[in-house]
Amino acid sequence: MRILENVISDRGSKYAVSGGPCTCEDEAKAFIKELCRKKKFAKATHHSWALLTADAPLKNDDGEAGAGMVIVRMLEREGLRDHIIVVTRWYGGKHLGGDRFRHVQDAVRLYLDDLGRS
Repeated sequence: MRILENVISDRGSKYAVSGGPCTCEDEAKAFIKELCRKKKFAKATHHSWALLTADAPLKNDDGEAGAGMVIVRMLEREGLRDHIIVVTRWYGGKHLGGDRFRHVQDAVRLYLDDLGRS
């Protein structure tokens, strides 16, 4: 499990991005459960995630409508399969509007850069 913490901060909201090998929805749920064993992550507002499997893309917005699809599109562009990417957000009290999609994209890009994929 690779975790990049405090990658983005905007109007009180803070973001982290994490990921690792994953091939199915059950493994994705186990990944989120493991991530939430860290007290800080257990208190997060959203854990939006996606992964590309051999069968189909899987995603979960976790209340951050549209965030999972943003991650799916970036995984498809990279051709990164069987690898989950989770963007975690701690809500800061102010709505970010469309900026939240940019933050999800930026967080995924930072993760992919850290993997050496860009």
